[in-house]
Amino acid sequence: MAEKHPKWKLAKKVLTWLFFIAVIVLLVVYARKVNWEDVYNVIVNYNRLAVLSAVALVIVSYLTYGCYDLIGRAYCGHKLAKRQVMLVSFICYAFNLTLSTWVGGVAMRYRLYSRLGLDSATITRIFSLSIATNWLGYILLAGIVFSAGMVPIPGGWFIGETTLRIIGVVLLAAVAVFLWACAFSKRRKWTIRRQTLQLPSLRMALFQFAVSSANWLVMGAIIWLLLARQVDYPIVLGVLLISSIAGVIIHIPAGIGVLEAVFLALLSGQHASHGTIIAALLAYRVLYFILPLLLALVLYLMLESRAKHLRAKNEQKLQKSA
Repeated sequence: MAEKHPKWKLAKKVLTWLFFIAVIVLLVVYARKVNWEDVYNVIVNYNRLAVLSAVALVIVSYLTYGCYDLIGRAYCGHKLAKRQVMLVSFICYAFNLTLSTWVGGVAMRYRLYSRLGLDSATITRIFSLSIATNWLGYILLAGIVFSAGMVPIPGGWFIGETTLRIIGVVLLAAVAVFLWACAFSKRRKWTIRRQTLQLPSLRMALFQFAVSSANWLVMGAIIWLLLARQVDYPIVLGVLLISSIAGVIIHIPAGIGVLEAVFLALLSGQHASHGTIIAALLAYRVLYFILPLLLALVLYLMLESRAKHLRAKNEQKLQKSA
């Protein structure tokens, strides 16, 4: 074991540097896909009140997302400080939005939470619960919006209004089944690949739905404000929900091009011009993706530099509470 220890330390250092390099490469690739001249023009010429209101909602959205990992903290019973959990959640969300779930949702959480002293099994449960929470709110809202026919579908699109309504009904049925299981199921645990998954209580499940739905509603409100309220809010929310799942299926970092294509197609019959839609979505990318990512990168480097100290502090707290 004495011989293996130095090799393991060397392997960890190599993996750390490879991780840093991978993040930098992904950031460069993303930066090259952004038209920075258009970004500058949008920032300079946009309505200031709309931008300030949108910025406030961006802050609300990121704080709301932080509650996902706080739910994970209660679910797993780990003792990391809430401010550390919120910081990790912010960093992971910013990277997740821009560089995919595998980088932000999984790799970043493993990296940061392990540096702060959590074991891999606990981290797996945290990000699994976080991903589940995010999509629970999506399923509920999509079920309501789609089944109510709030999104006008143009003729010749790949999916019709009737099909979308059916999908909405199916999603609402899935929500009902899940809540019934949380309330009445006798079996509460499953083991998949040595990982134990536990069905949440009805109270926790309802909280997951509430928090996640609130986050999706805020995201829709940001775009609605940036569109100068020229399109009804339920339509904007519905188009956002459709574009989000399209981005996941096509799997392009930050959904570049997918978001714009879906919004332009589905809002073609609305009062907003193509220029207004593109400007709003570009402003949305700046406020919700780019600026938080830059802040997250700084916070990530700061957290990495203090990780050993914070881990030692966390371990001391655990020893005192034991």
